[in-house]
Amino acid sequence: MQQTEIRRKPRSRFRNLLPFWLILPTVVVILAIQVYPAFYTVWLSLHQREPKGWEYVGLDNFPRLFRMGIFGESVGHTIVFLIGYTTLTLVLGFIIALLLNRKLKLSGLYITVLFVPWIIADIIVGIVFRLLVVPDYGLLSGILQNPALFPPSGISVLTATRPPSWFGGFPFPPAPAMIYLIMASAWRALPFITLLLLAAMQTVSNEIIESSRMDGANGWQVVRHILIPLMLPTLVVALFSLTLGGMNGVGMVFSLTGGGPGTSTEVLSYLLYVLGWSQLEFGRAAALALLIAVVNWALILATLRITRVEERSH
Repeated sequence: MQQTEIRRKPRSRFRNLLPFWLILPTVVVILAIQVYPAFYTVWLSLHQREPKGWEYVGLDNFPRLFRMGIFGESVGHTIVFLIGYTTLTLVLGFIIALLLNRKLKLSGLYITVLFVPWIIADIIVGIVFRLLVVPDYGLLSGILQNPALFPPSGISVLTATRPPSWFGGFPFPPAPAMIYLIMASAWRALPFITLLLLAAMQTVSNEIIESSRMDGANGWQVVRHILIPLMLPTLVVALFSLTLGGMNGVGMVFSLTGGGPGTSTEVLSYLLYVLGWSQLEFGRAAALALLIAVVNWALILATLRITRVEERSH
């Protein structure tokens, strides 16, 4: 009896530890690609690279970052980009979701074709959109450089400078390259947002819509007073998802405009790339990465808070 009890103890210990061993590979991967880089970024933000090695500077990298003229300009570019990108994507996604919700013929085919841009890498999308407007051989360059359509001498998306600002140093109106970057980014994000809104739209009961129509509501009133309020939690999630993606995306800027012309499309994520890999200012790059991370966490917490409030209200 004692021998059988001794044999059972190792087996019971193994069974108790089995869940730990099963998740251990995942834990190791998370520690390697998320936790360690996060702590290393904090360490880098407190140091500066010198010829003799790393020198501890405390929080000095943050004031040095704020004193850079390009930092304030990049903040303005990021705000303009996020407002244009989120607005255009949400409006177009909502309109397309409305059309698909009417159960048109071949709607399944339309949804399949619509989803194609989402599976293409953003850096590839940027290259394709850049080739469309290259001045010499771009497919759209002949239209854009037509003086009759764009007086007085046409427009070159990749080289046209930003018009004079309306609000002091704030970069608005944006350069043509920024507008084109917004359009390209919205084109890639449109499938996911459309399907997200379509799924939320299909949860709205047809009885509510039909009863509102019987009461005399037109199409716009149904959208404004019924669909949008009932879809509000999904719209909030879509908004914050787009904002997070726009804050952290760098591939599209890298391959489409390269931050140019000049610095007209240099958003914060691209400035992070320039500081870290072009100028090798790892301390300031890490400080900027932490600032972006704080904004990301604030957006995530705001999303969770809003969705919880909406769930409680329903």
